[in-house]
Amino acid sequence: MQVTVNKILDAKGLACPMPIVKTKKEMTALDPGQVMEIQATDKGSTADLRAWADSTGNQYLGTIEEGDVLKHYLRKASAEEEKSESKHPDVANLEELLNRLNGSEKITILDVREPAEYAFGHIPGSINIPLGELEERFEELSNDAEDLHIICRTGSRSDFAAQKLTEKGFKNVKNVEPGMKDWHGPIDKTH
Repeated sequence: MQVTVNKILDAKGLACPMPIVKTKKEMTALDPGQVMEIQATDKGSTADLRAWADSTGNQYLGTIEEGDVLKHYLRKASAEEEKSESKHPDVANLEELLNRLNGSEKITILDVREPAEYAFGHIPGSINIPLGELEERFEELSNDAEDLHIICRTGSRSDFAAQKLTEKGFKNVKNVEPGMKDWHGPIDKTH
């Protein structure tokens, strides 16, 4: 399959949120309707870029795998298609989450990182559903969960997940920022 692209962005070797950060910056240089190819090696970049495109009105066209490189294709939205990037309004910081865990409050923690990230350290008792699988697996979560705290590495993927779950009717959904990269609470490394 041959895809005509107007811009190629090299995001190989970068971890979340950098592929999206670079994509946002480079997308501004494109004209509406033009296509950008983003080359990445971060497995989570597929779900991240798809969610970002959805939240901004840009079109995620698809991803082609070539060895270890993922080639993502995005089409820039026209002014009519574009929407301002939305953020989930209900946010919790790491200290709040740690205090809730140390208290006797009943909360649910959803970790939307990839399985390998989760395996190398996660909050004890958290549920792992990668962002890219959330659409097919959201029913594994209780819709009447007391408080649903969503976490990833930086707060980007969890923001997209929080928006999706709120759209699905989940209540009391909180995006945890900045994420596991700055977490100093208990860590479970069992697989």
